[in-house]
Amino acid sequence: MGLVKKQFFPTSDRPEVLVEVQMPYGTSIAQTSVASAKLEAWLAKQKEAKIVTSYIGQGAPRFYLAMSPELPDPSFAKLVVRTDNQEEREVLKLRLRQAIADGLAPEARVRVTQLVFGPYSPYPVAFRVAGEDPEKLRTIATEVRQVMDASPMMRTVNADWDARVPVLHFTLKQDRLEAVGLTSNSVAQQLQFLLSGVPVTEVREDIRSVQVVGRAAGNMRLDPEKISGFTLIGSAGQRVPLSQIGFVDIRMEEPTLRRRDRTPTITVRGDIADDLQPPEVSAAILKQLEPIIAKLPASYRIEEAGATEESGKATNALLPLFPIMIALTLLIIILQVRSISSMVMVFATSPLGLIGVVPTLLLFQQPFGINALVGLISLSGILMRNTLILIGQIEHNLKEGLSPFDAVVEATVQRARPVILTALAAILAFIPLTHSVFWGTLAYTLIGGTFAGTILTLVFLPSMYAIWFKIRHPGNATERISTASGTTS
Repeated sequence: MGLVKKQFFPTSDRPEVLVEVQMPYGTSIAQTSVASAKLEAWLAKQKEAKIVTSYIGQGAPRFYLAMSPELPDPSFAKLVVRTDNQEEREVLKLRLRQAIADGLAPEARVRVTQLVFGPYSPYPVAFRVAGEDPEKLRTIATEVRQVMDASPMMRTVNADWDARVPVLHFTLKQDRLEAVGLTSNSVAQQLQFLLSGVPVTEVREDIRSVQVVGRAAGNMRLDPEKISGFTLIGSAGQRVPLSQIGFVDIRMEEPTLRRRDRTPTITVRGDIADDLQPPEVSAAILKQLEPIIAKLPASYRIEEAGATEESGKATNALLPLFPIMIALTLLIIILQVRSISSMVMVFATSPLGLIGVVPTLLLFQQPFGINALVGLISLSGILMRNTLILIGQIEHNLKEGLSPFDAVVEATVQRARPVILTALAAILAFIPLTHSVFWGTLAYTLIGGTFAGTILTLVFLPSMYAIWFKIRHPGNATERISTASGTTS
């Protein structure tokens, strides 16, 4: 099993290509729209792109269950491109990635992806860096990002905390305010009027009402150097230059401060090559991060996120059910065979399917995911059913008066044909499912496991039954008795 690739849920076969455009935080929606227009113009020339829908300043609506819309953000845009089939989707996706690498929309971070089955995870591989001090967090996150960037398995590595942005601060001098008869509140209101604007009236146009907003001219309010030259009105009606009551300075601040469980957290994430699986990439990156984790301060930590975390959640949800499932299975078996020994033998044949599952998954290059796990559980039931049939026939033969050895051999011969035929019918029935993107791994699991498990059951169970109940060939027993009595056999 160590050679089999691990997977949580397979990639969806839906024909949409998703394009995410992320400008630096704080970018206006107009600039985001310009960057998206470049991608739209390129997509319009591609024959695979049948319909292109752009969402500027927000994510797409939740048209698919296994996705979550992005929050409103003027610096973000999402394009949904519909193709005709899965093959065209793959061609367009790879061509668009190459165009982006060649310089299409260089001002933005553009990510090309597709829909997947299973729980939503924005990126397949991600690591969360959590701690109290944002400065220290950025230092640790930078080290994590360098490790992920250096890995040939990763691409489009980024962090959900963008680069710091310049923020304009105006600090008031309270003694000057008192001298001119102003208050902090009146200054804030006048600055809001000049910079953001205040509705002063409404104009009705046909059936719509349009607000009229009063504010300073664009060449004044959009230039940070000219803000200190604003003029305010004092309590006595006098004009007060803004520079007389405070000073303006520019500071670099975090555009976003994301928290998880009330702790500042930076998530470093990225995509992987299409021929790789998230669990194996995440495990390889985590091993490379061990030196960084070892020297972390006491209140800081690095956690796995992405598809690996979602897989862990699903596993933890299933674990409490397994003891109940095993207990009910054993109860049903013992009610059927009325013997502890027979129950143990029946249950011992349940994992035999793995002997056929692993080579089948390796041969057809299929990963072991949640669907294969479901198939493996179902496979154990199929094999135990065959074992119950075989034990029932052995018990019947013993009641008919056959010797124990002949009862085991005859039961195996009598039940071999119906067991093999039913297994063959099941195998043939699963072949069409091998072409399914979602159910393919389950079909391969059941085909390989049923084939090998059925053959092994016809050999393993009679042997175990004979060993357990110490059944030997009658000829061997006669020879040993004759030899012990001193006669020639």
